[in-house]
Amino acid sequence: MDKKLIMILEKMQKNEITEYFVYKKLSEWERDERNKKIFLEIAEDELKHFNQLKNYTKKDLKPDKIKIFLTLFLTKILGFTFTTKLMERGEDRAIEGYSDLLSSLPNINKIIEEEKTHEQKLLEILDEERLHYVGSIVLGLSDALVELTGTLAGLTFAFQNNKLISLSGLVTGISAALSMAGSEYLSTKAESSERNPLKAAIITGITYIITVIILIFPYLLTPNYALSLVLALVSSILLVLIFNYYISVAKDLDFKKRFVEMSIIIFSVSFISFAIGLIIKRVLGINLD
Repeated sequence: MDKKLIMILEKMQKNEITEYFVYKKLSEWERDERNKKIFLEIAEDELKHFNQLKNYTKKDLKPDKIKIFLTLFLTKILGFTFTTKLMERGEDRAIEGYSDLLSSLPNINKIIEEEKTHEQKLLEILDEERLHYVGSIVLGLSDALVELTGTLAGLTFAFQNNKLISLSGLVTGISAALSMAGSEYLSTKAESSERNPLKAAIITGITYIITVIILIFPYLLTPNYALSLVLALVSSILLVLIFNYYISVAKDLDFKKRFVEMSIIIFSVSFISFAIGLIIKRVLGINLD
C-alpha cells in the first residue's frame, strides 16, 4: 500500500480507538439499560474496527485523549443528545472515508456496514428531557436578545451615560424576564405536553436574566457608551452563534438559515431603536452630560 493510504488508515484507526473509549464511558454514565447496552455494543464494534485496521497499519496507535476529554466534557455541559449527534456526524464521516477505500481494500466493506448500523442505533436512543425545554430556552434567549439589544441601542443614544444605561437596562431586563417567565408558565400549563409549567417558566426566566447580564456587562466594563454598544452587539451575535449551533446539532436544523435570520432581526431592531433614541433626544432637547 502507498504512504497516502497508510496515513488514511492510521487516522481512521486512531479515531476508532478514541471513539471506543468515548462510547465505553457513555455506557458507564447511562442509566437506561437499553441505551447502556447500545453504547457498549458500539464501543465493542469500534474496538473490533481498530484491531482490523491494525492488521493493515501494523501499528498499535493510542487514542486521542484530548478528544475524549472534550467529548465527555461536552456531554456533561450540553447534554447527551448534543454529544451523540456530534458522534453521529463522526460516523457519517467515517462511512465516507471508508467508502473511498473500498476499491483498494474490499474487506473494509463490513466495517462500513457496521458504521451505518451505529448511526441508526444512535438515532433510536435520542430522547433527552432537556430537549423538551428547548422551546423555553429559545423564548428566553431570543426575546432577551431582540428586546434588550433594541432597548440598549435606544438608551445608549438617548442617555449617552453608561451608568444610566446599565441601570435602566437591568431594571427593564429583570422586569421583562419575570413577565416572560409568567407568560411561559401560563402557556405551558394551557398546552397538553410533557413539560412541567413551573420548570419551563424558571428556564425561560433564568435564560432571559443570564442574557441580560451578558449584554449589560460591556456597559459596566468601559465608560465609552459607543464601544459598549458595539460590544453588546458582538455579545449578541456570539450568543446567537453558540445557541443556534447547539440547536442545529441537537435537533437537526439548518444552522446558517437560523443564524442569519436571528442576526438580521437583532441588528434591524437595534438600528431602529438607535434612530428612535437619537430622534427623541434631539426633539425633547434632553442633555444628561
